[in-house]
Amino acid sequence: MSEGDIVERVVRYIATEIVDDASSVEVEVVSDGEDSVVIEVRTAKRDMGRVIGRRGRVAKAIRTVAKAAGDEEGLDVQVEFLD
Repeated sequence: MSEGDIVERVVRYIATEIVDDASSVEVEVVSDGEDSVVIEVRTAKRDMGRVIGRRGRVAKAIRTVAKAAGDEEGLDVQVEFLD
């Protein structure tokens, strides 16, 4: 397994279940140092609101789950939502 693999799979699963166009979801792991990764999430423009949620609540929940998955790998995780 590569660094951040568990986190990537968890974030990809959550994002594809939330959006209407699951094929447009792109999740990329960018190494940000020895023990930290940045997860970049891209979706179709019309689905970005679903992933972020009202007042960012869904995004915050995704970040919380990603951090928990990162703890399993011993990584510090940041999740960025890009359009």
